[in-house]
Amino acid sequence: MLTYDVKIWGIRKRPDRATPFQLRWRVGTPPHSKSYKIKEQADGRRSELLAALRNREQFDDTTGLPASEFHRLQSPTWFAHACAYAKMKWPNSSAKHRAGIAEALATITPVLIRDTRGEPTRQVLRAALYSWAFRFNRDGHTGELKPRQETEDASADIAAALEWIRRKSVDASELEKPAHLRAVLDAISLRMDGTNAAETTIHRKYTVFGNSLRYAVEREVLASFPLGKVDWKPPETDDEIDFRYVPSPGQARRLIAAAREQGPRGEHLAAFFGCLYYVLRRHAARRGRRTRRQRMPNSGCAEER
Repeated sequence: MLTYDVKIWGIRKRPDRATPFQLRWRVGTPPHSKSYKIKEQADGRRSELLAALRNREQFDDTTGLPASEFHRLQSPTWFAHACAYAKMKWPNSSAKHRAGIAEALATITPVLIRDTRGEPTRQVLRAALYSWAFRFNRDGHTGELKPRQETEDASADIAAALEWIRRKSVDASELEKPAHLRAVLDAISLRMDGTNAAETTIHRKYTVFGNSLRYAVEREVLASFPLGKVDWKPPETDDEIDFRYVPSPGQARRLIAAAREQGPRGEHLAAFFGCLYYVLRRHAARRGRRTRRQRMPNSGCAEER
């Protein structure tokens, strides 16, 4: 139980002990103590406990720890929390939303690790996270929702990657630190080739990350929502049209004519594709469109390339 009823005594020296400097304190009724070889160590720990009291933290009467330390001790890893979040969202999400959650978590999780020793290749780790860790199946006998790796046999490299990320993942409580938050925000801003991601992609992954942190607050893994600690905005992206992927007016006319030649259904398709090209070509134009009727042009608005 957490309580404010805490009393911290001075350091007691016991010369006949291997660790002679003893720190004692009481949380509620139970007493607690910790012994140190060096007096400065005991003084340092006593200062930490006093600082927690000054910050109005409650203490756990069973462990004697301040609430912040107690929560860190009980904290799951980020990987375990991300799996729990994906599983919670799975039943009521569409297939596309599930894939979006898996993609975002597969981007976030690799940067929330303690170290990179023994790290699998980037491609294998991403496949393990996207296609296995954050995917779920119904158990054929019980109907229970289980991670894919518990219902199917993964290859040796996928299994090794999942075991590695399970061991190396930081505690979810570490997400209170701005350095970890910024690492995640930088990761979701980039594509796999290192170039800036599209604005919609960044927004989608940011939303998943924010919702996963709110779920951590709900589960009492985090004391508060931490994203406000970081001053961050998405990087600017180039909105210039890449004409390698946009048909010229002449190409568009030929495409629409080809659609019209496909029989009765082609007439509908010609109108549909015509509207897409001539009326809804740009997002700004689409938002500004007000009239109900639009007339298809008889010719293109520019010369053929």
